[in-house]
Amino acid sequence: MTQQNGASPYGTLPPASAPATRKPVSLPRLQEMHARGEKITMLTAYDATFAAVADAAGVECILIGDSLGMVCQGLSSTVGVTLETMRYHVESVTRGVRRVQGTAWIIGDMPYGTFHESKEQAFRNAAVLMQAGAHMVKIEGGGWTAETVRFLVERGIPVCAHLGLTPQTVHALGGYRVQGRGDEAAATLKRHAVELQDAGASLLVLEMVPAALSAEITQALPRCATIGIGAGVDCAGQVLVLHDMLGVNLGKNPKFVHNFMAEAGSVRGAMEAYVKAVKDGRFPVNAQHAW
Repeated sequence: MTQQNGASPYGTLPPASAPATRKPVSLPRLQEMHARGEKITMLTAYDATFAAVADAAGVECILIGDSLGMVCQGLSSTVGVTLETMRYHVESVTRGVRRVQGTAWIIGDMPYGTFHESKEQAFRNAAVLMQAGAHMVKIEGGGWTAETVRFLVERGIPVCAHLGLTPQTVHALGGYRVQGRGDEAAATLKRHAVELQDAGASLLVLEMVPAALSAEITQALPRCATIGIGAGVDCAGQVLVLHDMLGVNLGKNPKFVHNFMAEAGSVRGAMEAYVKAVKDGRFPVNAQHAW
Protein backbone atom coordinates (compact mmCIF):
# COMPACT_ATOMS: atom_id res chain seq x y z
CA MET A 1 0.00 0.00 0.00
CA THR A 2 1.46 3.36 -1.04
CA GLN A 3 0.19 6.87 -1.47
CA GLN A 4 -0.12 8.40 -4.95
CA ASN A 5 3.24 10.11 -4.64
CA GLY A 6 4.88 6.77 -3.86
CA ALA A 7 5.53 7.54 -0.18
CA SER A 8 4.58 5.03 2.45
CA PRO A 9 1.37 5.92 4.32
CA TYR A 10 3.21 4.95 7.49
CA GLY A 11 5.76 7.71 6.98
CA THR A 12 9.47 7.41 6.23
CA LEU A 13 11.27 4.86 8.37
CA PRO A 14 15.03 4.48 8.74
CA PRO A 15 16.45 1.29 7.19
CA ALA A 16 16.73 -1.76 9.40
CA SER A 17 20.50 -1.30 9.60
CA ALA A 18 20.33 2.37 10.61
CA PRO A 19 21.87 3.28 13.97
CA ALA A 20 19.49 4.41 16.69
CA THR A 21 19.07 8.18 16.96
CA ARG A 22 18.35 8.01 20.69
CA LYS A 23 19.58 5.89 23.53
CA PRO A 24 17.42 2.90 24.44
CA VAL A 25 14.74 3.76 26.96
CA SER A 26 15.48 2.06 30.26
CA LEU A 27 13.79 2.00 33.64
CA PRO A 28 16.38 4.40 35.13
CA ARG A 29 15.78 6.77 32.22
CA LEU A 30 12.02 6.73 32.78
CA GLN A 31 12.64 7.42 36.46
CA GLU A 32 14.95 10.31 35.57
CA MET A 33 12.33 11.77 33.22
CA HIS A 34 9.75 11.57 35.99
CA ALA A 35 12.10 13.20 38.51
CA ARG A 36 12.79 16.21 36.25
CA GLY A 37 9.18 16.58 35.15
CA GLU A 38 9.55 15.51 31.52
CA LYS A 39 6.34 13.96 30.24
CA ILE A 40 6.48 10.27 29.31
CA THR A 41 4.77 9.15 26.11
CA MET A 42 3.15 5.75 25.64
CA LEU A 43 1.10 4.19 22.84
CA THR A 44 -0.30 0.75 22.33
CA ALA A 45 0.92 -1.35 19.41
CA TYR A 46 0.19 -4.93 18.48
CA ASP A 47 2.36 -5.73 15.47
CA ALA A 48 5.88 -5.24 14.15
CA THR A 49 5.17 -2.44 11.66
CA PHE A 50 3.24 -0.09 13.91
CA ALA A 51 5.70 -0.76 16.74
CA ALA A 52 8.61 0.20 14.47
CA VAL A 53 6.82 3.40 13.43
CA ALA A 54 6.08 4.32 17.05
CA ASP A 55 9.70 3.74 18.01
CA ALA A 56 10.97 5.85 15.12
CA ALA A 57 8.45 8.59 16.03
CA GLY A 58 10.00 8.94 19.49
CA VAL A 59 7.40 7.18 21.64
CA GLU A 60 9.17 6.14 24.83
CA CYS A 61 6.90 3.26 25.89
CA ILE A 62 5.02 0.79 23.70
CA LEU A 63 2.24 -1.09 25.48
CA ILE A 64 1.02 -4.36 24.03
CA GLY A 65 -2.34 -3.96 25.71
CA ASP A 66 -5.00 -6.60 26.07
CA SER A 67 -7.07 -3.94 24.30
CA LEU A 68 -5.99 -5.94 21.25
CA GLY A 69 -8.93 -8.18 22.06
CA MET A 70 -11.28 -5.36 21.10
CA VAL A 71 -9.38 -3.53 18.35
CA CYS A 72 -7.73 -6.53 16.66
CA GLN A 73 -9.94 -9.52 17.53
CA GLY A 74 -13.33 -7.80 17.63
CA LEU A 75 -14.18 -8.96 21.14
CA SER A 76 -16.65 -7.01 23.27
CA SER A 77 -14.16 -6.70 26.16
CA THR A 78 -10.60 -7.62 27.10
CA VAL A 79 -11.67 -10.59 29.24
CA GLY A 80 -11.33 -13.13 26.43
CA VAL A 81 -7.68 -12.38 25.66
CA THR A 82 -5.35 -15.29 26.46
CA LEU A 83 -1.73 -15.44 27.58
CA GLU A 84 -0.76 -17.17 24.34
CA THR A 85 -2.30 -14.32 22.34
CA MET A 86 -0.36 -11.80 24.40
CA ARG A 87 2.87 -13.75 23.98
CA TYR A 88 2.41 -13.76 20.19
CA HIS A 89 1.84 -10.01 19.99
CA VAL A 90 4.69 -9.19 22.39
CA GLU A 91 7.03 -11.17 20.16
CA SER A 92 5.73 -9.35 17.07
CA VAL A 93 6.16 -5.90 18.62
CA THR A 94 9.62 -6.76 19.91
CA ARG A 95 10.76 -7.78 16.42
CA GLY A 96 9.49 -4.52 14.98
CA VAL A 97 11.20 -2.37 17.58
CA ARG A 98 14.50 -4.22 17.27
CA ARG A 99 14.38 -4.12 13.47
CA VAL A 100 14.42 -0.34 13.16
CA GLN A 101 15.54 1.60 16.22
CA GLY A 102 15.46 -0.78 19.16
CA THR A 103 14.98 1.98 21.71
CA ALA A 104 11.40 1.87 23.04
CA TRP A 105 10.47 0.40 26.43
CA ILE A 106 8.14 -2.56 25.82
CA ILE A 107 5.31 -3.35 28.24
CA GLY A 108 3.22 -6.51 28.06
CA ASP A 109 -0.27 -6.66 29.55
CA MET A 110 -1.06 -9.52 31.91
CA PRO A 111 -4.46 -10.76 30.67
CA TYR A 112 -7.46 -11.67 32.76
CA GLY A 113 -6.96 -14.74 34.93
CA THR A 114 -3.17 -14.90 34.61
CA PHE A 115 -2.24 -13.30 37.94
CA HIS A 116 -5.31 -13.73 40.12
CA GLU A 117 -4.74 -17.21 41.55
CA SER A 118 -1.42 -16.71 43.31
CA LYS A 119 1.82 -14.75 43.25
CA GLU A 120 3.55 -17.82 41.85
CA GLN A 121 1.04 -18.03 39.00
CA ALA A 122 1.68 -14.36 38.27
CA PHE A 123 5.43 -14.93 38.12
CA ARG A 124 5.14 -17.90 35.77
CA ASN A 125 2.92 -15.98 33.37
CA ALA A 126 4.91 -12.75 33.61
CA ALA A 127 8.02 -14.77 32.75
CA VAL A 128 6.31 -15.87 29.51
CA LEU A 129 5.88 -12.23 28.43
CA MET A 130 9.38 -11.25 29.53
CA GLN A 131 10.87 -14.15 27.55
CA ALA A 132 8.83 -12.99 24.55
CA GLY A 133 10.59 -9.61 24.71
CA ALA A 134 8.72 -7.43 27.22
CA HIS A 135 10.77 -5.20 29.52
CA MET A 136 7.89 -4.79 31.97
CA VAL A 137 4.46 -6.27 32.64
CA LYS A 138 1.23 -4.44 33.46
CA ILE A 139 -1.22 -5.62 36.12
CA GLU A 140 -4.71 -4.22 36.67
CA GLY A 141 -6.24 -3.51 40.06
CA GLY A 142 -5.33 -2.36 43.53
CA GLY A 143 -5.48 -3.63 47.08
CA TRP A 144 -4.68 -7.33 46.84
CA THR A 145 -2.43 -6.81 43.81
CA ALA A 146 0.23 -4.99 45.87
CA GLU A 147 1.59 -8.31 47.21
CA THR A 148 1.81 -9.67 43.69
CA VAL A 149 3.63 -6.56 42.49
CA ARG A 150 6.15 -6.86 45.32
CA PHE A 151 6.68 -10.56 44.55
CA LEU A 152 7.42 -9.82 40.88
CA VAL A 153 9.64 -6.80 41.50
CA GLU A 154 11.71 -8.71 44.05
CA ARG A 155 12.33 -11.30 41.33
CA GLY A 156 13.50 -8.77 38.76
CA ILE A 157 10.29 -8.15 36.81
CA PRO A 158 9.43 -4.44 36.52
CA VAL A 159 5.72 -3.71 36.94
CA CYS A 160 3.34 -1.09 35.61
CA ALA A 161 0.20 -0.97 37.75
CA HIS A 162 -3.26 0.11 36.52
CA LEU A 163 -6.00 1.80 38.56
CA GLY A 164 -9.24 3.64 37.88
CA LEU A 165 -11.26 2.05 35.12
CA THR A 166 -9.81 -1.45 34.88
CA PRO A 167 -11.28 -3.05 31.74
CA GLN A 168 -10.75 -6.61 32.94
CA THR A 169 -13.27 -5.99 35.73
CA VAL A 170 -15.64 -3.83 33.67
CA HIS A 171 -18.60 -6.08 34.50
CA ALA A 172 -18.05 -5.62 38.23
CA LEU A 173 -17.68 -1.88 37.74
CA GLY A 174 -21.00 -1.66 35.94
CA GLY A 175 -19.57 -0.55 32.61
CA TYR A 176 -17.01 1.89 31.28
CA ARG A 177 -17.49 4.55 33.93
CA VAL A 178 -15.33 7.19 35.54
CA GLN A 179 -13.74 5.92 38.76
CA GLY A 180 -12.75 7.79 41.93
CA ARG A 181 -15.77 10.04 42.23
CA GLY A 182 -16.75 10.89 45.78
CA ASP A 183 -14.57 11.21 48.86
CA GLU A 184 -14.55 7.51 49.79
CA ALA A 185 -13.81 6.25 46.30
CA ALA A 186 -11.10 8.87 45.83
CA ALA A 187 -9.44 7.97 49.14
CA THR A 188 -9.45 4.28 48.26
CA LEU A 189 -7.94 4.88 44.85
CA LYS A 190 -5.24 7.12 46.30
CA ARG A 191 -4.45 4.58 49.03
CA HIS A 192 -4.13 1.79 46.48
CA ALA A 193 -1.80 3.95 44.38
CA VAL A 194 0.54 4.56 47.32
CA GLU A 195 0.48 0.85 48.21
CA LEU A 196 1.46 -0.08 44.66
CA GLN A 197 4.32 2.43 44.67
CA ASP A 198 5.54 1.07 48.00
CA ALA A 199 5.33 -2.46 46.57
CA GLY A 200 7.72 -1.43 43.80
CA ALA A 201 5.56 -0.46 40.81
CA SER A 202 7.51 1.95 38.60
CA LEU A 203 4.62 3.15 36.42
CA LEU A 204 0.91 3.51 37.16
CA VAL A 205 -1.76 3.86 34.48
CA LEU A 206 -4.71 5.96 35.67
CA GLU A 207 -7.71 5.42 33.42
CA MET A 208 -10.83 7.58 33.47
CA VAL A 209 -10.05 9.24 36.80
CA PRO A 210 -11.07 12.84 37.60
CA ALA A 211 -8.27 15.22 36.64
CA ALA A 212 -7.99 16.77 40.11
CA LEU A 213 -7.67 13.36 41.75
CA SER A 214 -5.07 12.26 39.19
CA ALA A 215 -3.04 15.37 39.99
CA GLU A 216 -3.18 14.55 43.73
CA ILE A 217 -2.09 10.96 43.12
CA THR A 218 0.73 12.09 40.84
CA GLN A 219 2.05 14.40 43.56
CA ALA A 220 1.79 11.59 46.12
CA LEU A 221 3.96 9.20 44.09
CA PRO A 222 7.52 10.51 43.80
CA ARG A 223 8.88 7.07 42.82
CA CYS A 224 6.10 5.94 40.49
CA ALA A 225 5.20 7.86 37.32
CA THR A 226 1.48 8.10 36.58
CA ILE A 227 0.42 7.55 32.98
CA GLY A 228 -3.00 9.01 32.25
CA ILE A 229 -5.68 7.95 29.82
CA GLY A 230 -8.70 10.17 30.26
CA ALA A 231 -7.18 11.34 33.54
CA GLY A 232 -6.08 14.92 32.87
CA VAL A 233 -2.90 16.68 31.85
CA ASP A 234 -1.18 16.62 35.25
CA CYS A 235 -0.18 12.96 35.09
CA ALA A 236 3.52 12.26 34.56
CA GLY A 237 2.75 10.89 31.09
CA GLN A 238 -0.02 9.87 28.73
CA VAL A 239 -1.12 6.74 26.87
CA LEU A 240 -3.63 6.19 24.09
CA VAL A 241 -4.85 3.16 22.21
CA LEU A 242 -3.23 3.33 18.77
CA HIS A 243 -6.44 2.79 16.83
CA ASP A 244 -8.22 5.52 18.80
CA MET A 245 -5.61 8.20 18.15
CA LEU A 246 -5.56 7.28 14.44
CA GLY A 247 -9.36 7.41 14.22
CA VAL A 248 -9.73 3.85 12.92
CA ASN A 249 -11.40 2.04 15.80
CA LEU A 250 -14.58 -0.03 15.45
CA GLY A 251 -16.72 2.18 17.66
CA LYS A 252 -17.08 5.73 18.92
CA ASN A 253 -13.95 7.31 20.34
CA PRO A 254 -14.01 8.17 24.05
CA LYS A 255 -14.33 11.92 24.52
CA PHE A 256 -10.79 12.19 25.92
CA VAL A 257 -9.28 10.89 22.65
CA HIS A 258 -7.91 13.20 19.97
CA ASN A 259 -7.64 12.02 16.35
CA PHE A 260 -4.04 12.96 15.57
CA MET A 261 -4.26 11.40 12.12
CA ALA A 262 -6.74 14.06 10.99
CA GLU A 263 -4.02 16.72 10.85
CA ALA A 264 -1.11 14.47 9.84
CA GLY A 265 0.06 13.20 6.49
CA SER A 266 1.10 9.79 7.76
CA VAL A 267 0.87 7.45 10.71
CA ARG A 268 4.34 8.48 11.79
CA GLY A 269 3.34 12.13 11.51
CA ALA A 270 0.35 11.47 13.76
CA MET A 271 2.54 9.74 16.32
CA GLU A 272 5.10 12.54 16.25
CA ALA A 273 2.32 15.09 16.74
CA TYR A 274 1.05 13.08 19.71
CA VAL A 275 4.52 12.94 21.28
CA LYS A 276 4.99 16.70 20.86
CA ALA A 277 1.54 17.50 22.24
CA VAL A 278 2.16 15.39 25.34
CA LYS A 279 5.65 16.79 25.87
CA ASP A 280 4.36 20.36 25.54
CA GLY A 281 1.46 19.74 27.92
CA ARG A 282 -1.11 20.46 25.17
CA PHE A 283 -2.68 17.01 25.36
CA PRO A 284 -4.96 16.33 27.02
CA VAL A 285 -6.80 19.53 27.92
CA ASN A 286 -7.98 19.37 31.52
CA ALA A 287 -11.07 21.42 30.84
CA GLN A 288 -12.24 18.70 28.47
CA HIS A 289 -11.55 15.86 30.85
CA ALA A 290 -12.60 17.10 34.28
CA TRP A 291 -15.46 14.59 34.30
